[in-house]
Amino acid sequence: MYNDFYTPTYEITPVTMAVIVQHGDNGNSTRFILEEDFEYIVDQSPTKIIDSACKFFGASLKGRQDGTRDICGLTHKAPISIDPSSGMYFFPTSSPANSKCSWIAHSHIDEINKLTNHRTEIIFKNGKQIILDVSFGSMLNQVQRTAQYRYLLDNRIKFLQKHKADMVAEPLP
Repeated sequence: MYNDFYTPTYEITPVTMAVIVQHGDNGNSTRFILEEDFEYIVDQSPTKIIDSACKFFGASLKGRQDGTRDICGLTHKAPISIDPSSGMYFFPTSSPANSKCSWIAHSHIDEINKLTNHRTEIIFKNGKQIILDVSFGSMLNQVQRTAQYRYLLDNRIKFLQKHKADMVAEPLP
């Protein structure tokens, strides 16, 4: 599923589609990044990579989760915006504290399909697909919660942009 390219660190960008952990039958896990045109194996857990990406944009994962709670009341498996100006909205597939938690970029999803044994297939807009050990209902709920959060946050940003001529933090000289 992934190219044999290893990187110890990785920075989330708008072309990042997912940060995934897959557990093999032998108990070992592989963590990788799925981009539009490439896939990377990484050392860090998906949640650690997401936290680092949030910090790159001036907040922590905890801070982004607190913001989600304040905006739309979501407290568990909260979707986050790594950077709303770039459209980078991600949601966790389980509790971020869980070692099996993967993170999916909302804007790259084209379709989700129900499979047997509480598994779900995600088809991305570029045609790539992944199968996760997450129930279809849970995945559908996460997609819908992320859409709601995205809508509410985008409305706040648009309101501020519309009224920015009236709000000046530092007056021009």
